[in-house]
This record gives sequence, C-alpha cells and structure tokens, in this order.
Amino acid sequence: MRIFFLGDVVGQSGCVVVKKNLPNLIIEKKIDFVVVNGENAANQGVGITEEITKDFFNSGVDVITTGNHVWDQKETAEHIEREERLLRPENLIFPSPGRGFGVYNSKNNFKVGVLNLMGNIFMKKCDDVFETVTNFIKKYSLKENYDFLIVDFHGEITSEKMAIGHFFDGKATLVVGTHTHVPTHDARILKFGTAYQTDAGMCGDYDSVIGMNKENSLNRFMKKESTKHFPAEGEASLCGIIVDGNKETGLAQNIEHFIYGGRLTNTH
Repeated sequence: MRIFFLGDVVGQSGCVVVKKNLPNLIIEKKIDFVVVNGENAANQGVGITEEITKDFFNSGVDVITTGNHVWDQKETAEHIEREERLLRPENLIFPSPGRGFGVYNSKNNFKVGVLNLMGNIFMKKCDDVFETVTNFIKKYSLKENYDFLIVDFHGEITSEKMAIGHFFDGKATLVVGTHTHVPTHDARILKFGTAYQTDAGMCGDYDSVIGMNKENSLNRFMKKESTKHFPAEGEASLCGIIVDGNKETGLAQNIEHFIYGGRLTNTH
C-alpha cells in the first residue's frame, strides 16, 4: 500500500504543479492513495473553491484536507456539505459544516481513514485537540474501522505536532504536519510503527515568503506601503511524503520525503 501525501497547495502555481505532475507520478511511483492539503489553493492563496477540488480529484487526488483557512472562500461552507472527500479539521468549534474524518476506498481496495486536525497554539480558536483525539481513539481503531489511517495535523508549532505524532504511534499509518509551508527533514518511523514528519512543506513557489509574493511580504514586515498577501507566481515545487503501509498491520514500513521541481533541491 503506497500513500502519497502532498503539503499545502498555494495559489495558482501550486495548483498547476499538482495538475501537471500528479497523474504521471501516481503511475511512476505506483501510488494507491493520495491526500492533498488544499486550504491555500485558491488564486488569492487562502481557501479552496469547488472548481479546484474537481481539478484535484480529476488529477488523481482521493481526499483533500484543510485547516485554518477552510472558510476563506464563502462557497466552501455549502460545498463541503455535499463533498465527502473534502475535509475540515475535526476539532473545529461545534457546530461546523462538513466533517473532519472519513473512510475511503483506495485504488487497490483497502479502506483508508483520513483524519484532519488543527492545533490549539497560535491558531484560530478550536476545541482541545488532545481531547478530540482521545475521544477519536476510543471510537475508532486500526484494522477494525479501517485498514490504514492518515492524520493531517494542521499546526503552527513543532512540539505540538510531535506530541500528536507520539500520541498516534502504533494507532495510525501516518501522522504528518501541515500549515508552516516549510518541509522538515525529519521523516521517520516512530517506535511503534507510525510514519511521521513534522511538516510536509508546500506545493508552491519557494522564491517567496511561505508562498506569498516576497516583495509585498517584506514591505508588510517593514511597515512600508503594501497590499494584502498574494501568492508568488513562479515555478512551484511539489512537496510531500510517500509512505509504504503494511497491509497486515496497517502500520508503516517505509517513509521518504518527496520534493519535485521548482527552486528546492529535488529528491526525485
């Protein structure tokens, strides 16, 4: 079982690099299931639209996760109720439209659980994430409710992400962080068999400030004349990870970070 997780897609350049390369990569890498974090995919660099979700699904994406920008495009609150493959964080304040967890069929007929979470530190107000995951584990378990479990933890700080990784060790196939848009070089398999990386990075233009136009971002930091943040439009990099899951245990056998195209040093 090969799982491909792609980090936050940022703006038009991020969408282009996904649509252009993902179909071939699925074949080349023999990928069985694809998750993409799409919360920055809209042209403005925040939120996601129904059209973009369709483009991702047509490119081979199985599930789209999000985060703190999930509602930044007004249409999403309605669309997410209809589209079960588009998730928002499970621990958003109740009641919120949509869902934060689902079980989906992979290309090779396994049941894959996908859980979308958001951190509590330096993020928008949401329910206690550790209380949420404690309740989740009481209700669901690996190899009973799904063959594999992927957890996208959308958070700001590394310690909170690592703590969630250790919480799920032995209970999930993969725990991966999103949100900071910078790929961390700590892909590994934890003690009890869960694949982990603190942040998958972004699918976007790295000649930027976390995907946003660098000149405008500098002006904002220096309190000079500027506008709202808007995405950089240069060649984007695909950033993510590939995990091989054991079909008997549901745990990870191998994890490798993935970088393709753009300004970062390619690993594949």
